[in-house]
Amino acid sequence: MLRPPPLRPGSSIRVVAPSSPFDRTLVRAGMAWLGHRYRVRFDPGLFERTGFLAGDDGRRRDELNAALNDPDAHAIVAARGGYGLGRIAPNLQLEALVEHPKWVVGFSDLTALHLEATRVGVMSLHGHNVAGLGRGDARARDAWIHALERPAPARFERLTVIHSGEAAGPLVGGNLTVLFAAHAAGRLRLPPRSILLLEDVDEPSYRIDRMLSALVQSGALSDVSGVVLGEFTDCSPGRYAVPTEYVLAERLGLLRVPVLAGLPVGHGRHNAPLVLGAAARLSAETASLSVG
Repeated sequence: MLRPPPLRPGSSIRVVAPSSPFDRTLVRAGMAWLGHRYRVRFDPGLFERTGFLAGDDGRRRDELNAALNDPDAHAIVAARGGYGLGRIAPNLQLEALVEHPKWVVGFSDLTALHLEATRVGVMSLHGHNVAGLGRGDARARDAWIHALERPAPARFERLTVIHSGEAAGPLVGGNLTVLFAAHAAGRLRLPPRSILLLEDVDEPSYRIDRMLSALVQSGALSDVSGVVLGEFTDCSPGRYAVPTEYVLAERLGLLRVPVLAGLPVGHGRHNAPLVLGAAARLSAETASLSVG
């Protein structure tokens, strides 16, 4: 996997909105904070809205392709997640990302772009979007900068063991719903023996069951060596009162690989930055995940 060069003060960052419209106050605050350290660039069309999208497919596609093709950009950061990136994924110029490696940064719907970066062999950062940075959490901002400017191995301990075992491989994944949609579109390509990161938000347990069942039965996860679970925020047990935790344990048990939960990643209060594509090691014995 290609690792893009680290950022430094003065690096050029392209802010894009490839998915849903966003809270302008939060995004402007996030860009203002970024602007104190980096050179922030964005297309004025960033603020457009077409229904539940941040402008039509053509606008969002062209904006993202321009950022991918920019040889001076050191990072592409999503304004927010939501929905819509999967609509333009087949028309992205990913060869430019290989020719000019740069950090793709974000989470949630940006999982679609993380998957594309993984497919062409470029590492990316699962972390806060610009809107998240705009909330003013100093700890989260420091972690974000550290991950991009001073990359170092990360270790998470005291995780919850769901299924025992040891695993090693590249860390991949992100939002379960987006992974499921990418698989339906024929665009899910996971590296051999990868460790799969999963998180989600606002999905009742039966929908999580449906997505995991389809992914497992199709063989899409057959070469995964382990699974680490982030937060499943506001994922209710639904009318039949089946806890999401039960569904995750039962469905992922079919893979017969180690599964750990409790990673502070996702739509909750904490969203620790993680380098996707980096070498990772998962251990049920020490209840830990090491990345990098």
